[in-house]
Amino acid sequence: MPGNLIRRLLLLGALAIIGIIFIQSYWLLKTWDLKDKEFDQTVHIMLRHVAERIAVSQKTELPKTQLIQRQSSNYYAVNVNSPINASVLEDFLYSEMEKHSLNTNFEYAVYDCFSKDLVYGNFCEMGEQTDKLAKAEELPTLDNLEYYFVVRFPSRESFLLSNMNMTLAFAAIAICSVLFFLYSIWVIVKQKRLSELQRDFINNMTHEFKTPISSIKIAADVLAKDPSIQDNKRLSNYSKIIIDQNQRLNDQVEKVLNIARLEKDNLELKKEEFDLTSELRNIIENEKIKLRDGQLTYDLVDGPVIVRADKLHFTNVISNILDNAVKYSKEEPEVHLSMTQKGNKIRIAIADKGIGIPKEQTKEVFDKFYRVSTGDIHDVKGFGLGLFYVKNISQAHGWIPKLESELGKGTTFTLDILV
Repeated sequence: MPGNLIRRLLLLGALAIIGIIFIQSYWLLKTWDLKDKEFDQTVHIMLRHVAERIAVSQKTELPKTQLIQRQSSNYYAVNVNSPINASVLEDFLYSEMEKHSLNTNFEYAVYDCFSKDLVYGNFCEMGEQTDKLAKAEELPTLDNLEYYFVVRFPSRESFLLSNMNMTLAFAAIAICSVLFFLYSIWVIVKQKRLSELQRDFINNMTHEFKTPISSIKIAADVLAKDPSIQDNKRLSNYSKIIIDQNQRLNDQVEKVLNIARLEKDNLELKKEEFDLTSELRNIIENEKIKLRDGQLTYDLVDGPVIVRADKLHFTNVISNILDNAVKYSKEEPEVHLSMTQKGNKIRIAIADKGIGIPKEQTKEVFDKFYRVSTGDIHDVKGFGLGLFYVKNISQAHGWIPKLESELGKGTTFTLDILV
């Protein structure tokens, strides 16, 4: 994966995470604020009903203003114009709490006009398991009221949280998603680092191979031209084997280096105009020299067909396809190359009568290092880079490569080129 793409992914990921955290935080605070207002309104209504029931029982009138005063987030004072019976007050509180579905524990106290203190009433449980140590040791008095009682909700926070289950569940899912995304980014970065190490190692190794390969080629050519070697048939054959195998090794190293250039995104196409028909004929004649058994036939368009492309890479693409056609054929390869022209499109088709490729593997043959399985037989050599190279060079030129194959009957590779 290119470094620029990784950086963009990290940037977009960071923005997405910041956005998710901001939105979730906003909605959590918004939901908490709404639940708090809902709780406060419900408590006001409940305490008003309690005050009205006290006023009816005492046959007094309630104050017109400041009947209920919220002293803190969970502490309320209720102003009445008559003495309050604590036992009756507790019954009224229980009744109204149940009626308004306020299933949270509470404690209350009644102001004593004689001692000018709040006389603690009781800690009342509404089904919640709350530590009674949360009970206030001393409830503050109010100087501006004469007959009043106070109610405190020690477990208000837990009650509000219990009513935010859905919101908290979505927040938990969002957090898990963010953590999974961070883990995925970490895995991607780690894999990229390992991939870069592997690529650098392969590049360095193949570059180191170039010097001994060149030295072997020079030495082998000198030996092959020596008269004493040429007169000795056995030594002459050995020198040819050295030259052939050295060339084969050089070709494999060049493939790896070409793939490395592709992966670094610094492939430079040196496009030039050349005759496609003539170039194909030259490629086929060169491949025929390598082919010891079998036959390689061709059917080309009459007359020159001028295209603009990288001649070296085009030669490598066709040679790779022909090489695969020969390698994956049976004992005597039968390969046919045809060239047809329709309008401004040239189609090059290379067909063989080889072992074929299973249908489920035809989409994977263009992947890097992928090689078609030949069972327990490993007589086909290579790195699985040929068609990967073909695909990337074709895409760089705007060509369309296609592959059709039937197991046991052969494979046809087509390449559409616009002229």
